[in-house]
Amino acid sequence: MQHVVINAGKVVMMEDVAGLREIVASCDLVNADGQSIVWAGRLLGLEVPERVAGIDLMHRLLDEAEGKAWPVFFLGAKPDVLEACVRTLQEKHPRLTVAGFHDGYFNDDAGVARLVCDSGARLLFVGMSSPRKETFLAEHLEEMGPVFAMGVGGSFDVVAGLTTRAPRWMQKAGLEWFYRLVQEPQRMWRRYLVGNVRFARIVLRDCLFRRRARH
Repeated sequence: MQHVVINAGKVVMMEDVAGLREIVASCDLVNADGQSIVWAGRLLGLEVPERVAGIDLMHRLLDEAEGKAWPVFFLGAKPDVLEACVRTLQEKHPRLTVAGFHDGYFNDDAGVARLVCDSGARLLFVGMSSPRKETFLAEHLEEMGPVFAMGVGGSFDVVAGLTTRAPRWMQKAGLEWFYRLVQEPQRMWRRYLVGNVRFARIVLRDCLFRRRARH
């Protein structure tokens, strides 16, 4: 089962990357990880009840995995970051069964898929960038066995202490993107400033299309 989160950046990427829209549409579970998606959905008359941040859902699933003895595999990030992430999670969840982990810098996709399958994992968290993680999962999910696969973006960096999340009030106000921009301006400015403008244009375009379709 493949899970995917949607935010403003992902919507823009779906306009640019061939095949990504189809991959997202085919996923078994899709949730809004971005307040802008909730606002846009309501503007378009769609049922988007709330934002569910990927990292929050990951922690909830880890609680379940610890209690029900589900083996977990972690895939992504740099080796040292990944090791720090796994170590921190094992300290927080001492009864968690870690089936295995592998960094996100690999060329042998089929080999990594076999590694996940052989580990017996039932939960797979993928901390790689988009659209790399979506295409990897879409192409190799069946080879990994009966696993619930979830892309978690930069969550491993947060758990490892490399980056921090915005204060709760900024998360609720839909300003977590601004917090990340301040933290990493050189890496994030194009994604958030240019990307957010493009996202607004996409939403406006769809609003106009829906209005014309009704008349």
